[in-house]
Order: sequence, then structure tokens, then C-alpha cells
Amino acid sequence: MAFAAILVGGSVVTWGDSERGADSSAVAALLTEGVVQVVATDMAFAALKANGSVVTWGKGGRGGDSSSVADLLAEGVAQVCGNVGAFVARLSNGSVVTWGDPYFRGRFAIAPPEDTDVVHICPTSIHAFCAFKANGSVVTWGSPHFGGDSSKVAQHLTEGVVQVCGTNTACAALMIDGSVVTWGDDAAGGDSSGVASLLTEGVIELFSNYKDFVALKADGSVVTWGDDAEGGDSSEVAALLTEGVVHICGIEQAFAAIKADSSVVTWGQQVVGGDSSAVAHLFKEGVIAVF
Repeated sequence: MAFAAILVGGSVVTWGDSERGADSSAVAALLTEGVVQVVATDMAFAALKANGSVVTWGKGGRGGDSSSVADLLAEGVAQVCGNVGAFVARLSNGSVVTWGDPYFRGRFAIAPPEDTDVVHICPTSIHAFCAFKANGSVVTWGSPHFGGDSSKVAQHLTEGVVQVCGTNTACAALMIDGSVVTWGDDAAGGDSSGVASLLTEGVIELFSNYKDFVALKADGSVVTWGDDAEGGDSSEVAALLTEGVVHICGIEQAFAAIKADSSVVTWGQQVVGGDSSAVAHLFKEGVIAVF
């Protein structure tokens, strides 16, 4: 793996595995000033500069080589984001540009939108992206089986979408009326039919880990679904999640919920954090954040 740090003045320093983006020497002259954002795939980086241009480096096939779209990234870029193998840029005119591994960016699957009214972009899973449009609708693209194809629920995504959240291979959209729409890999949260009656209203925020979703409701309760063994099943701590929850933190196969009384509730795979019994006496009060 590799790191990239933005310094005061907008220069960039990189370190780590040279095969995964730590070696930025080829574009070093372009990273001496003006960088305002850096995003990454698993083997490459993209830096957005204050002048609206984008600089890329790292594994070419994973987004480090943007030469095919260089003319579109020379100016006017407003936002950049990445998934595991590709990048997408939102231009100031509301259009989008993608580059990197075709499997992850939609070239050989669901294609990105050609509209010019996109106001926000984000990765929805490791295989897909979504674009929020000015009218409140959402368009998705990427691997069709892992969140890129939302055609089965497209009629629900034409307006009023306020958040899209993803596991590795599925997606969930929070609607303005507090309901939730899901699609993608059924086993990783794409199928929420088992808790559908609890997701029709009152949801205020969505959280996820690799295979599971958590919906936080306005009354402080939570709803979970996905892979039962990795956090989708919270039945063992259900009595502690009926009220007072204010925030959720998800890691690969477990979740932690912070409650209004500053206590913490955990569930999921025990060996990766789902079991906090060894430190439970420290969680009874005074917790302000979990990462």
C-alpha cells in the first residue's frame, strides 16, 4: 500500500509501496503546489489542483495513467473520486469523465451517464459509481452485478435521493421521505426484503461495512441487514439498539454504535471487533467517537 500527504502550500509527498503509487517522481513537478484533494484506487492516486486540473500517478491500468482523457482533465474539474480500480471526475459543466480499469468504471459494463447536470459523484461499492443529478435523481454505473446496475429500482431513484451508501458489492439509497431502496448483490445487502417493513420511513442515515448495512432511525433505533455473520444480524444486542443510538462505525465484518449516554454497543465477527467484552467496562460512559 502507499500514502500521499498534502502539505501546507499544496505540495504532495508520497511513500510506501512504489508499485502502488508511492513513486510519484514522474509527475513530481506537477505536485509542488496547488493540490487541494488527493484520492486513490488500490494502486494509483489522483490529485485535484486549485486550477481545476488533475494529476495522476501509480499503476496505469488502475487509474495512474489518465493520458486518454488528459485534455478533459486539464481544467474545469470540480470533484474526483475513486473505487478499487478506477477514477471518475465531475467537471464544472456537470459532465463526468472516467478512466482506469474498464471493469470498475463501466466501459464494458453499465456505462457512465452522458448528462451535463451532475452535481455530485461518489463510489457506491468497490465495483461501481453513482452520480447525483440536479433534480435529486441518481444514476449508477460500473459492474452490473455489484451495484452498477440499478435498473430494477430505477423508478425509485428518479427524485428525492439524499444519500447513497455501499457495501463491497451492493448499494442502498436513503430517500428524502426516510425510506431506503437497495440493489446489487443480495448476499451483501442488496436484498433488504427481510427488514423492508422497518425501512419505509424514519431513516436518517445509512452506514455499511463489507457485506452489511445499518440504518439509523430518527428515534435512535437501528435496522441491520446483509450477511448475518458479519454484522447483518444484530439480534444478540437488539435490546441495546432500540433507542439512543447517535452514530455507527463499520469495519470489515463488525459494527460499533455510539449511544447518547456515551456508551458503545458492538456486534458482528467477534475476532475483528464485534466482541468488545474485554473492554466493556471502559465503554459504559465517556466515549465521544469510534473509528
